[in-house]
Amino acid sequence: MRYWLDTNVLLRLVTKSPPELFERALALVEQAESGALSLAVHPLHVAEATYVLRSLYAYTREEIRRELGIVLSLEALAVHDEENVLAALDLMAERNIDFDDAYLTCWAAARDDGVASFDRDYGRLPVPHLVP
Repeated sequence: MRYWLDTNVLLRLVTKSPPELFERALALVEQAESGALSLAVHPLHVAEATYVLRSLYAYTREEIRRELGIVLSLEALAVHDEENVLAALDLMAERNIDFDDAYLTCWAAARDDGVASFDRDYGRLPVPHLVP
């Protein structure tokens, strides 16, 4: 059976705290590595994890890219839309923007689409931008 990871499991794997919950999360990953079950990650929970890591744990965007990127790259995890998720982590760190804006940029650009937004920051991102 496939299980979708909630944000709290991602956070335990990234922060390694509290230690007892990290160990339980790690054991879950090991079960997936053994083939006993499969684990998946949705971009919505990646977005929530980036927000929590910045606001509660005071991670920099670069730290988030590195640490969350390591977790999301585990072979035991199937990341939905992995290419855009990882590209968005890079864009978030490189352009100093929020993950949700970076992900929308990557998602739209991958489809040769643009983004309509009142946020003028999109004008400096690699996607066509329309201000309503």
